[in-house]
Amino acid sequence: MSEESRLRWQCRRGMRELDDLLIRYLETRFAAADADEKAAFQAVLELSDPELNGYLLQRQTPSSESIARVINSILSTPFT
Repeated sequence: MSEESRLRWQCRRGMRELDDLLIRYLETRFAAADADEKAAFQAVLELSDPELNGYLLQRQTPSSESIARVINSILSTPFT
């Protein structure tokens, strides 16, 4: 399984809203991201669904600066 296929599979969280946000970021920004941002995105994918949902709905703030940057990048990725 390629890295992109593995990441795409990890983006499927069972909540359409989360799936759409994560896959949109993966398709539009991940390839151009630097190594630190790619690692932070992979860390985001390891978060529990309630924690990730809280961050993406801006109900919680990540304590990790790198995760916070990726969350902001995910939220600012335009729909195409």
